[in-house]
Amino acid sequence: MRFDDLFDDLESQLEAELGAQERDTLAEEERFRIGRLELAERLRAAPRSLDLRLRSGERLRVERLAVGNDWLSATIRGGGRDGAGCIVPIRSIAGVRLDDDAVLRSLEPSAVPRGAQPPLASRLSLGFALRDLSRRRVAVELRCPAALHGTIDRVARDHLDLAIHEPGTSRHPRGVVGIELVPFAAIDWVRLP
Repeated sequence: MRFDDLFDDLESQLEAELGAQERDTLAEEERFRIGRLELAERLRAAPRSLDLRLRSGERLRVERLAVGNDWLSATIRGGGRDGAGCIVPIRSIAGVRLDDDAVLRSLEPSAVPRGAQPPLASRLSLGFALRDLSRRRVAVELRCPAALHGTIDRVARDHLDLAIHEPGTSRHPRGVVGIELVPFAAIDWVRLP
């Protein structure tokens, strides 16, 4: 009878050790997964309402629409710009304020199965998004951090040509006061009409 108790005790100790080892392995795998997360992935998984602090010190409260490879598009909420669209390069984001639940949601694993292609928008670069605005001939406001108003004429690999004209007007040769070459690295965000 004592041997039965001894073996039962050894068996339960072994099960406890194996369970602890498995929990440690799972915790290490989770730390490794989180260590590989990029801000763009967390923004995709976070709630749609975001409070962004930009490197210029400016705050933008937005409703996220899409997150690209290195940018996000959103609708501005509040601050007299309510309803306007914007494109924010991810590198210009200095912080994202989230509550505890939102932080946990942003850490959730991607719904895209391993090895599968992520959604098309997540693979598109900032240059692609800006080329779309250029093709549409949309008047924009670039925050660099000063405001530049105009129409994007062309988009190169790391910069764009902005035809500077009065806010609220369309690009017309007589209204253009000059063309400014703007490096992507200088853009804090782009405001759309």
